[in-house]
Amino acid sequence: MRWIKGLILAVILLVVLLVGILFAVNNQQTIALNLIWAELPPVSLSVWLLATLALGVVLGMLAMLGVYVRLKARLARSERHNKQQRKELDRLRTQELKELA
Repeated sequence: MRWIKGLILAVILLVVLLVGILFAVNNQQTIALNLIWAELPPVSLSVWLLATLALGVVLGMLAMLGVYVRLKARLARSERHNKQQRKELDRLRTQELKELA
């Protein structure tokens, strides 16, 4: 089952790679990007689009970093609380057994 998952992942990655190559080949016209404060040098359209995609992915990851850290801290707090509750339960169980004996 594990090798099927790897095979499917490899096929998907190969298809994405081929689509990316076709995209880059079909978008060779050079475009100078004019931002409000600067003009960037002319580069092919595919490079600009892939650069904006990469920038968007990085910004998205940075935006989610705060949520990730908060959730990790909450999980750690819950695990500590769970551990304390288990200790308390074990203590009460042994105490009850001692009282019955």
